Amino acid sequence: MVESHSLAVLAIAFLLDALIGDPWNWLHPVQIIGWWIKQFTLFVFDFFSRPLVLKLAGVVLGLWTILGTGLVAWGVVFLAYQLHPLFGIVTESVIVASCLAERSLRDAAHDVLTPLQAGKLESARQKMAQYVGRDTTDLDKDELHRAILETITENATDGVLAPLFYAILGTLFPAGSATLALAYKAASTLDSMVGYKTPPYTDLGWFSARLEDILTWIPCRLVVGTIALLSGTPRRVWAICRRDAPNDPSPNAGWSECAYAAALGVQVGGTNYYDGVKKHKPLLGDRLSPITTHHIYRALRLTRWSMVSWLGITMLILLLGI
Repeated sequence: MVESHSLAVLAIAFLLDALIGDPWNWLHPVQIIGWWIKQFTLFVFDFFSRPLVLKLAGVVLGLWTILGTGLVAWGVVFLAYQLHPLFGIVTESVIVASCLAERSLRDAAHDVLTPLQAGKLESARQKMAQYVGRDTTDLDKDELHRAILETITENATDGVLAPLFYAILGTLFPAGSATLALAYKAASTLDSMVGYKTPPYTDLGWFSARLEDILTWIPCRLVVGTIALLSGTPRRVWAICRRDAPNDPSPNAGWSECAYAAALGVQVGGTNYYDGVKKHKPLLGDRLSPITTHHIYRALRLTRWSMVSWLGITMLILLLGI
């Protein structure tokens, strides 16, 4: 039997993310996780260089970070519930909310679109550079629209819906929502910091990259299915995803971006530059129309409605089981 506080935790976390998001001046759990990863990485690179040793260190880094983060989250929540059940619910809700980035994605899109819609192209490029790794200096309006859409649709899975998936999964286990959601967030942070196939992270980051791919695989497919259903043309979206998504080297990012592109009737992918180096991303979706501000806000609404539908189904199941 699932305890009734699980319903409150999920609902409050959703509302906190939607209304407040991540205030810039607040210490975020990801900052602490990132600090730890950086310190471990610097230590390893200072003392070791052999590929096999670096690979083993990568396994230690991945497991230690993810399991340690989950254990800390569980301990904090456990102590909070011991003090008072209401304090426990609030604490767990805040931790889960910190793992969700729907409001952050919306704010990032708005941050770039505001100067872009005002015709301030240079300002929009500078804003975009804060959120993406690609070179933004020469991006025109159409390319900026593509960059925004790719950013919010790729991160919709690992930044919003995958953490929500693990928060929901946590309601089924004694560990709880906060433990699993924050542990997944640690895996995602590891991947973003060391999960590269290029030096110096090739060996150290291999385990983190593989593990994040595995942990994201199921929630990503649920995202594709949800977006397909919400689009009103699920067969078409699924057919386009099966055609295009496997061409992306990532087992998850391509599927996430493709689902949104297919639902919106636009095409993402193409040529990007990273530190002056040209890189081509596979084309995903059919270009029924050029990407506009309208499509970007529709994508954000699809993410919000995906969250609502997952939470609604979960709460119905939990209520029936209580």
